[in-house]
Amino acid sequence: MTTYAIGDIQGCYDPLKRLLDTIQFDPTNDQLWFAGDLINRGPQSLETLRFIMSLGDSARSVLGNHDCHFLAIARGHRTPHKVDTFSDILNAGDAEELIQWLRSQPFLYEDKGLGYSMVHAGILPQWSMADARRYARELEAIIQGDQLDDFLASMYGNQPNCWDDSLTGNERLRFIINCFTRLRYCDLQGRLDFNEKGAVGTQANGLIPWFEAPNRKTANDKILFGHWSTLGLHRKNNTFCLDSGCLWGGSLTALKLDGSEEVMSELCDCFLKLN
Repeated sequence: MTTYAIGDIQGCYDPLKRLLDTIQFDPTNDQLWFAGDLINRGPQSLETLRFIMSLGDSARSVLGNHDCHFLAIARGHRTPHKVDTFSDILNAGDAEELIQWLRSQPFLYEDKGLGYSMVHAGILPQWSMADARRYARELEAIIQGDQLDDFLASMYGNQPNCWDDSLTGNERLRFIINCFTRLRYCDLQGRLDFNEKGAVGTQANGLIPWFEAPNRKTANDKILFGHWSTLGLHRKNNTFCLDSGCLWGGSLTALKLDGSEEVMSELCDCFLKLN
């Protein structure tokens, strides 16, 4: 069996299918890992979601910020932005099944045999992998449980921006979800910054990419992530960014998780279709 990790699709279904042809993906023998943001902004969110769900155990995914944003809209806690492309899912006959499938996805996926972990955006430098695993399960219990609506109603926001074990309730959950789905930059004390979204080197003084933080507790863990299209395909300090800007006229990338870490990409035309 061969396992491939794929970056943010965001509803760009046709490039995904072309990429799978390129890597000669066999759903009876291979497995795909998706780094979240399966849907939104691209032209075929419904087809993308249905296809990945149809793969069953041949696919593993984590939730991204766009996936969580969709859940908030689907449950009536947010109105769509003008650039959101969720209407095809919301109006589909199988919408509820798709919503429940999304709710069942984790925020952190690991395969100790392969030696990789995957999140959508990042892991706070002050967290160990055991910490991240524990906080992901804590958040997943809320998303999959009866407290979902209470949390979604207060999910949005940038505060608190610094971790404290004493955080409780929705403030604690908001910090956790912001780490897993929105993190790019932080300072040396682990304070999160969501204003800076550009490539490394363009950020304000005092901010560093989460994966460059000194004494990062997950420095010895191989971590796959997406979310950061301006960073692009990037490898550093045992981390691998797989978001190569498919939605923005870049490409969709697959990383082979067999030790070779071979990269295969497919150019994307979603930007042209949207403009």
